[in-house]
Amino acid sequence: MVGFQPVDVPPTAAVKFVGAGTAACIADLLTFPLDTAKVRLQVQGEASISEAIGRVPAVKYRGVFGTIVTMVRTEGPLSLYSGLVAGLQRQMSFASVRIGLYDSVKQFYTKGSDHVGIGSRLLAGCTTGGMAVALAQPTDVVKVRFQAQARSNEYARRYCGTIDAYKTIAKEEGIHGLWKGTGPNIARNAIVNCTELVTYDFIKDFLLTSTPLSDNLPCHFLSAFGAGLCTTVIASPVDVVKTRYMNSALGQYSSVLNCAAAMMAKEGPLAFYKGFMPSFLRLGSWNVVMFVTYEQLKRALMAANHSRAALL
Repeated sequence: MVGFQPVDVPPTAAVKFVGAGTAACIADLLTFPLDTAKVRLQVQGEASISEAIGRVPAVKYRGVFGTIVTMVRTEGPLSLYSGLVAGLQRQMSFASVRIGLYDSVKQFYTKGSDHVGIGSRLLAGCTTGGMAVALAQPTDVVKVRFQAQARSNEYARRYCGTIDAYKTIAKEEGIHGLWKGTGPNIARNAIVNCTELVTYDFIKDFLLTSTPLSDNLPCHFLSAFGAGLCTTVIASPVDVVKTRYMNSALGQYSSVLNCAAAMMAKEGPLAFYKGFMPSFLRLGSWNVVMFVTYEQLKRALMAANHSRAALL
């Protein structure tokens, strides 16, 4: 058996909540450069705010690793982690809800039944995904803005820091500006949550019941990788529109649908899959790190609770 042994008592909701947030932060730390490259590729092709006002010259990005190399060369290696603070804030509030509460909400919909159908899983995924977006949207807006802005000594940056970004957005665009793109983000995360968690659930159940694999690291790795691939294919179009809309200047698009229509008219259908490779590399690796870490953290936390209870 690899890692911590499974415990007899199921982990509590609190253990899942804390474990999911912590595991997501660890995954973000390891995969953040890929996420930043994805955002740069997704917003490429539109007239970004910085270019429109003449602050930053247009930079052409080509491919995942080409984007990373260009950013390091023109902006320095720290540019790959621009928006990391907001990203970690997002994961602690976002992943804790959408992943940590998934099992509890699933049990609520099935009323404690041992049989869990696809409908209950999908409904639980949509519910926790929507709750997470409503809570964590401001952190996502700030993260995307930081990742999209080019850094250069010759040009002024839009935001000086994370707190400044929250204040500036609220001042210039109103409080609702911090919740900009909530609609497409809820749509995206309903898709992501359902695909990611339900696929992980199904693949893991299949591996445990139909293969010699047991509930350990290889099983978690294969389940997470499969979930990451399926999620990227299904969620990429919504993710691109969400990123474009959240990074847009005030009044640039009249609505989310207008943003999608403008992309289709100006750049064609392939624009909806811009940044696909970094999305897959990021989601695939993020899922593997997050789910493997999450499974181990749950076991470690429950083992610690049992040890403490035994001493009392």
